[in-house]
Amino acid sequence: MPTPLAEHTLSSLRRLVGAENVLTQTEDLIPYSFDGTAALQQMPAAVVFALTTEHVAAILKLANETRTPVVTRGSGTGLSGGSLPVPGGLVLCLVKMDRILELDRANLTLLVEAGATTQAVETAATGAGLFYPPDPGSMRISTLGGNVAENSGGLRGLKYGVTRNYVMGLEVVLPDGEVMWLGNKCVKDVAGFSLKDLFIGSEGTLGVITKVLLKLIPRPQTKRTMVATFSKMDQAAETVSAIIAAQIIPCTLEFLDRTTIGCVEDYAKIGLPLDCEALLLMETDGHPAVVAEEAAQMERICREHGCVEVRMAKDDAEATRLASARRTAFSALARVAPTTILEDVTVPRSELGGMVRFIEAVAKKHRLRIGTFGHFGDGNLHPTCLTNERNPDEMHRVEAAFREIFDEAIRLGGTITGEHGVGVAKKSILPKFAGPAQMRFMREVRRALDPNGVLNPGKMFEG
Repeated sequence: MPTPLAEHTLSSLRRLVGAENVLTQTEDLIPYSFDGTAALQQMPAAVVFALTTEHVAAILKLANETRTPVVTRGSGTGLSGGSLPVPGGLVLCLVKMDRILELDRANLTLLVEAGATTQAVETAATGAGLFYPPDPGSMRISTLGGNVAENSGGLRGLKYGVTRNYVMGLEVVLPDGEVMWLGNKCVKDVAGFSLKDLFIGSEGTLGVITKVLLKLIPRPQTKRTMVATFSKMDQAAETVSAIIAAQIIPCTLEFLDRTTIGCVEDYAKIGLPLDCEALLLMETDGHPAVVAEEAAQMERICREHGCVEVRMAKDDAEATRLASARRTAFSALARVAPTTILEDVTVPRSELGGMVRFIEAVAKKHRLRIGTFGHFGDGNLHPTCLTNERNPDEMHRVEAAFREIFDEAIRLGGTITGEHGVGVAKKSILPKFAGPAQMRFMREVRRALDPNGVLNPGKMFEG
């Protein structure tokens, strides 16, 4: 049973947003008691839906006065427990603030509310003949506020960058209810601290993002998609390094290991060979002449590094089918076991082959089934454990295995998360990665903005 809020707090919330926008019944709270992170759940005391920035400001002011913990939530697709409720706390849900407010063709910007989905942004940009590149795997339902709070990545990150690279401005409500606008439509602006960058990736611990001003770019004229398979992991890793060394930056350069290939083929029936160790999904986009040249170069490089086969998409339909080999990887793996734990680590590209082999060795050592896929082009791997959270012994082995994987990523000069964030899942590991000076600085910034510890307490780090 959830810990109830004081009646005067609930009455104030109902008065602010309407009784229909405040949930307190247990059966209504259950969908908001977890996010996309496996094996984590906590019932909130209540859920409140904000419809305007003024609602958010009033809710946070009330929460500060009553010392009520607040966890902001969009669609709940996060993979580190960042939007997991806290005991006796309030879930502030922004999914009803989903309007696309302005598309400015002259300045190539799009102003949206935080509850707008990534797919809605992409659709609006496409309708104007423009392009919004960030494409997290959950883009059909993930919200822009969550994308910004987690600095989400995606398959196109190698060439186009991540969410941070497309945020020009933010409307943020501070923990005491004060509303602040950061940034503008100017391409150049160095007046004062870049405070918007402080809030990007802050995982809901510093303020609540209510509006986002996004940069759009011209849409690529064409693209070519291909899949290459390899009998050895090192061949795939060396191919990626050779493509980058040839000064080719594909928009997509993705990887699947043998376990993931088998699961994807069983799920999607794409026609992938099952006797290979690695698969690379490659996509180049831009001017037709450049695309044709880059596709030919990548095919040549793959063959020079011993690929078993290269399949070039003949049309858009086949390109979509080949791309589904990567985009369905998580869904395919999730069918295999009751619990699927999708993690992420990033290492320098030169360490990719060794890191994948290390993950395989750790899985064998701890008697686990781990499939690995990810963004080989930018060194971001997603080791995915197929397990059962009802088996305590196995979950203990899963925890030990991932701790070894994170330690190895740090040792290789990598990071403990490239996309999913710290949240609850990795806060015990963050100090080893960040070091005492960074941890002290982050705590001081957090205390300065939220001295009462109202926003997303217990996430990223304590205090």
